Amino acid sequence: MTTVENFLSAVSSFLWGWPLLVLLGGAHVFFTLRLGFRVQLHTWTAIKLSVRRDPGEGDVSQFGALTTALASTIGAGNIVGVATAIAAGGPGAVFWLWLTGVFGMATKYAEGVLAIRYRVRRDTGEFAGGPMYVLERALGWRWLAVAFAVFTIFAGFGMANMVQSNALVTMTQAGLPDVAPGTIALIGGVVLALGTAAIMLGGIQSISRWSNAIVPAMSLLYILTAIAVLALHAERLPDTLATIFRGAFSGQAAVGGFAGATVAAALRFGIARGLFSNESGLGSAPIAAAAAKTSDPVRQGLVSATGTFWDTVVVCALTGLVVVNSGAWESGLKGAELARASFAGLGPWAQWGLNLSLALFVFTSIYGWAYYVEKAVEYLWGSRAILPFRWIWIAVVFVGANLSAKAVWDFADIANGLMAVPNLIALFALHRVIAGETKRYFASPPER
Repeated sequence: MTTVENFLSAVSSFLWGWPLLVLLGGAHVFFTLRLGFRVQLHTWTAIKLSVRRDPGEGDVSQFGALTTALASTIGAGNIVGVATAIAAGGPGAVFWLWLTGVFGMATKYAEGVLAIRYRVRRDTGEFAGGPMYVLERALGWRWLAVAFAVFTIFAGFGMANMVQSNALVTMTQAGLPDVAPGTIALIGGVVLALGTAAIMLGGIQSISRWSNAIVPAMSLLYILTAIAVLALHAERLPDTLATIFRGAFSGQAAVGGFAGATVAAALRFGIARGLFSNESGLGSAPIAAAAAKTSDPVRQGLVSATGTFWDTVVVCALTGLVVVNSGAWESGLKGAELARASFAGLGPWAQWGLNLSLALFVFTSIYGWAYYVEKAVEYLWGSRAILPFRWIWIAVVFVGANLSAKAVWDFADIANGLMAVPNLIALFALHRVIAGETKRYFASPPER
């Protein structure tokens, strides 16, 4: 296992070196400037559009497509991932993570626009879209479309399946030290597998329906818990913000059990965990966006962009503030243990709020990402492969709970990077199409 961990760590470090970080960060900045900050400036309009019905064609409402995407993106990365970034890159990682979310809204918008413009209706009667259809239909690069679909399958099983279940088991074990880890892993695996089966076997309609009910409730629960913890030590907030900004631009010296971090480390881990959390540029969310009932690609693009806003600009930012404000990051704790320690100040109820939020985040990510991988499987092997895939996915839920946390996170980073590359190639190649659609819509927007 040590050899495997070292290998995965080396590959992850190589893949997430400066070239890929510059490519992803560059995409966020490029589309923000190319679109004249329209996406960020129309955030409130986009939020209103997300809850309005559109008479256009599709499988689920725009709100249903958004909550399905949020079910996938709001996961362990919003809690454990942010804590991991701070443990490795210092408080400054929070700033770069947050900035990745702000600029990433433009990239998520661009993905949504292309998802609707190039979606198709499959033989099952359902719509299908995403980077594989964009790469094939718009650019004629089926080989790259196939590569994206394959990477999606690996990313799904690694990031959304094994990572999520592993994070939940790790957090639960920390809260129940007297219970055997094997027992927790077994019970947790059974519950997650049964719950996943109950929802995903019903297809996109079932996934959307459950997401509409669970995602807003779980997000509100976590936001209120984080705000309550911050309110307990509100007097520390100015120093907390100052620490984050100093760390972002000058690094963080060693303090307490924290070993110290450079600006490069803050930048790397902040951007890496920002992408892991909101998936802007990854190419996953447009797969859900393609199922939306919408009459205009730009409208769905705006709705898609709100996913990054809620995920990173709001939820991840709150996690980062709680961790830094608590002072627990100085203890040398990492990952799930650091997250638990950061919420400890408000007593047992905050821990229960954290644990319940994480459990729901994990659960929704597992069944939400199942839809993404299902569409990749359908693209490669047709509708006949859907049912076998669903049962394989449910079975693999058990695996992540019993793997090394470091190996799982490194595998997830590798899969993320491989998935992002063909998607970003398509976005850059079609930037004129995206800009043209945007100019047309905002020249005479049908509604505000």
